[in-house]
Amino acid sequence: MNVGDFIVKRLTEWQVSRVFGYPGDGINGLLGAMNRGKEKIRFIQTRHEEMAAFMVCAHAKFTGQVGVCMATSGPGAIHLLNGLYDAKLDHQPVVAIVGQQKRISMGSNYQQEVDLLSLYKDVAAEYIQMITDPAQARQVIDRAFRIAHAERTVTAVIIPNDVQEEKAVEEPPQEHGSVFTGVGYANARVIPEENDLQQAAVLLNEGKKIAILVGAGAFSAVDEIKQVAEILGAGVAKALLGKAVLPDDLPYVTGTIGLLGTKPSWELMEGCDTLLMIGSSFPYAEYLPEPGKARGVQIDIDGRMLSLRYPMEVNLLGDSKSTLQALLPLLKYKEDRSWREKIEKDMEAWWQTVADRAKQDADPINPQRVLQELSPKLPDRCIITADSGTSAFWYARNLKIREGMMASLSGTLATMCPAVPYALAAKFAYPDRIPIAIVGDGAMQMLGMNELITISKYWQEWADPRLLIIVLNNRDLNMVTWEQRMQAGEPKFEASQDIPDVPYAAFAELLGLGGIRVEKPEDISTALDEALTADRPMVLDVLVDPNVPIVPPHITMEQMSNYSKALLKGDPDSIGLIRQTTREIMQGGV
Repeated sequence: MNVGDFIVKRLTEWQVSRVFGYPGDGINGLLGAMNRGKEKIRFIQTRHEEMAAFMVCAHAKFTGQVGVCMATSGPGAIHLLNGLYDAKLDHQPVVAIVGQQKRISMGSNYQQEVDLLSLYKDVAAEYIQMITDPAQARQVIDRAFRIAHAERTVTAVIIPNDVQEEKAVEEPPQEHGSVFTGVGYANARVIPEENDLQQAAVLLNEGKKIAILVGAGAFSAVDEIKQVAEILGAGVAKALLGKAVLPDDLPYVTGTIGLLGTKPSWELMEGCDTLLMIGSSFPYAEYLPEPGKARGVQIDIDGRMLSLRYPMEVNLLGDSKSTLQALLPLLKYKEDRSWREKIEKDMEAWWQTVADRAKQDADPINPQRVLQELSPKLPDRCIITADSGTSAFWYARNLKIREGMMASLSGTLATMCPAVPYALAAKFAYPDRIPIAIVGDGAMQMLGMNELITISKYWQEWADPRLLIIVLNNRDLNMVTWEQRMQAGEPKFEASQDIPDVPYAAFAELLGLGGIRVEKPEDISTALDEALTADRPMVLDVLVDPNVPIVPPHITMEQMSNYSKALLKGDPDSIGLIRQTTREIMQGGV
């Protein structure tokens, strides 16, 4: 057994069944070991190392397990970085294993020699080590997994290619300096001090208008959040990463918050006198209550995140589920339900506004309509992924999450390109479920089309071959275009914003997948039905209007002023912009 074989064996002992990556001679020793151990652990080949890193982030998000990616030295390790930062910033446990040049050549400016310890010291700040002796392998791999799991972060292991081929040392010599480690994760219930719980209960019981904000840290506490909301007569808003925490058919759930959020979520934060934040680090202060206008309680497992986004009166350090279970007996039922009744009434009106906006004519198709018609057709237990940009906007606004569904995107990094690899990772983890990726044409051209090749490589082995990619094809890098107008007061810069019209559906068909191009709104429903019942993965290439505005839940005077400046400066799409903006605002909800 060489070091590569030992590492593969150790991965299986850490319950790893799948590694995402791309080959290179810097990891040939590991690849040979993967081949010899292929009955126990599988190597999933992506088209690009960045896609492998996105996939392990999604694997961690959707399974709760540590994800593992692998890449060669130099350029391969560099390519991983964006996806690894996605995992780091969204607090996902990931181990990156990368190759390096032979020890004898290091420091000589050798081909593909990169100082990986320095390169990775930020993204893998909690743990980054290079194995230079076979006897290190056991403790370095063990620590990488244990720290990634315990800290919910990225760790990295660098292995020079000559070390991979050396004879394994399964048991280090029992001498001074040797370290002996073992495998196995440990979990714990973390509950705040009783005094802190009592203070939180007093504050929440005194509040008259309670707003709850949940994020990705609240997934373990779904039932408890429902009970707290019912007792306190509260409304519940969701940060974007927490979109799937509670289903949208609950009448007191106000949907997402922020620029991509709903008007009722804005009004919930504006009108509340008490804020309970659960497992969220939502960063935008302008969408939270003005400091001093609401009292606050925050629950978070990470003490570093407490009182970071809002000056909380009571901070509860603990996991969401255990903390709420301890808090629930201390809460008093609010007899006055007028606040809750207002929230529910506002939500009824909001969903009607969303539906009315989606029906508005556009040239050729209103992007809202695509997702509005998709929403009731979503299969039970489907897994939804979205890319960054206006595709995330319509995902946040128009899709109603139901019980049992999963959904995610790049929350904190907000990078382009994760939707397709996220969907692929979901399919590998749950072959019997249907992933649906909502992607903009910019992200599709950047890297998404490459992963259609990966889908074509693997789809015939899946228990259910269905996987749907919906491309919102507006021939524009649309989110940045709108940011130019609304934030900078500048007209669309066509040289930077216009992108080619690519036949995505036809490209999918070239690969043996299914593809449908939709150019008329009346064809959306039929195309969705066909895609969701197909015998293979499908790409829907939907031509949508780039001039349908992303209307914030509350328009500020500065935004209106900047938008007006952009039009006055001669935006090339000004006629269409005026028409579509007028239609949106006339539908209300602003």
